[in-house]
Amino acid sequence: MKKFWNFIRNDVGERILRLEGPIDEDNFWGDEVTPQMFREELEAEEGDVTVWINSPGGNVFAAAAIYTMLMEHKGKITVKIDAIAASAASVVAMAGERVLMSPVSMLMVHDPMTIAMGNAKDMEQAITTLNEVKESIINAYQIKSGLSRKKISQLMEEETWMNAKKAVELGFADEILFAQKASETEEEEKDDDKKVTAEWQPYSTKAMGQRVLNWIGSTTEALAIADEESVETGNAETDVEPIEAGMSEQLNMFEDAMLEETVTETVPEQVEEPVTEDAAEQADEPATETVPEHPVIGMDGKTEDGAMPFEILKKQLDFLK
Repeated sequence: MKKFWNFIRNDVGERILRLEGPIDEDNFWGDEVTPQMFREELEAEEGDVTVWINSPGGNVFAAAAIYTMLMEHKGKITVKIDAIAASAASVVAMAGERVLMSPVSMLMVHDPMTIAMGNAKDMEQAITTLNEVKESIINAYQIKSGLSRKKISQLMEEETWMNAKKAVELGFADEILFAQKASETEEEEKDDDKKVTAEWQPYSTKAMGQRVLNWIGSTTEALAIADEESVETGNAETDVEPIEAGMSEQLNMFEDAMLEETVTETVPEQVEEPVTEDAAEQADEPATETVPEHPVIGMDGKTEDGAMPFEILKKQLDFLK
């Protein structure tokens, strides 16, 4: 007696039904292996059953009988596809209250096929039968997926192969096996990325230049107003000096703030190397860089001689002081 199914129990006592290989192999309806035998084994015990499927398909009527028996069983049916559920085997899979697919498994649907002999009338009858069989298969696919009959019919005509992700998207399956492990791995990778990310603050030369120009404008305007008031009151020295002193103090504060807004990155602590006599002499030598007393800032934020914007801004502040 050759069967394509086997009822077993796993290590924790769960009832398992394994459907492996072609369904029927032309003897499901014969004397040796019958639907009645499958029914007797299924109904020998009540309770939940986990059905593992690895089958390329087979006899559509044998698959229809198994599908109906599983749907009628008093217990929760969970289907797990470990490799392939194609053709008639995909019909059996639709009996699962939940259908889970291995991330490397496939599910395939197509139009039913047959072999016919006879005259034109016989051929017409074969076509009619195939169309009716297709409609019956669509019933099972529609109950599970919720797709329209037109969409399912199109998928069958095109002989559609679905990986686990696509099957879940179309509703033929509910979940991908081991997906939780994949999610945990992704979360761990995200945590690792966070640990190596350097902290930094953006520095904009244009923005800093604009801030200094605004300060320069505000300072000039304040001094002009103070000068006018001093002429009217006759207290030029006593009125203007406090303003200049206040502006000088504000410019000093602004320069300190500007230095703090430069890019800050966390870098590994470096070991200090001993300073040689030549290096010490070079460090003591004063810088020879010259900057125009009144530099002109171009549209690109630099002077004509290409000086760095930070040095330009610093000279502007020194000039106002």
